[in-house]
Amino acid sequence: MKDIFQELYDQYHHDLYKFIFYMVKEKVTTEDILQEVYIKVLNSYDTYQGKSSKKTWLFSIAKHVTIDHFRKQGRRKQYSDQYFDIQESGERLRDTEPLPEEIAETNESMRQLYLALEECSEDQKMVTILRYIQDLSIRETAEILNWSTSKVKTTQHRALKQLQATMNQKEGMNDES
Repeated sequence: MKDIFQELYDQYHHDLYKFIFYMVKEKVTTEDILQEVYIKVLNSYDTYQGKSSKKTWLFSIAKHVTIDHFRKQGRRKQYSDQYFDIQESGERLRDTEPLPEEIAETNESMRQLYLALEECSEDQKMVTILRYIQDLSIRETAEILNWSTSKVKTTQHRALKQLQATMNQKEGMNDES
């Protein structure tokens, strides 16, 4: 089991971290949720039936644990710029790829996109993260969310329209300034 877990960790840790971070926007909370995901993976690996890929299975667990976190916190959404001013504290992950907050801090247009993503519904946000940030297929996204592919396509379309409208609105505000 140790070898299997290490393989899953090595292969998917960074993607899972990014997925959860884009949902909660807090480094410490992301790490806590990720730890909970790994505990669930260890406890339920025996029941993994191979009906979906391991990646899909892991993201599905991550989605459920993240939603459970929001339910426990009694909040569904938060709109705040403070999440993009996160100060690094403690040890950094040993991962060599840049962390999501580093990407957001170094690229203003990406920062604006992430802020616009907060204007989307939770479903639109999850689809956008899975499809465009995690680069999953429509089928994989549907499996993770336990939706039909047509629902993923419709939600994706609505999310893109919402993002475009929000970005255009913010761009209009900047032009007036």
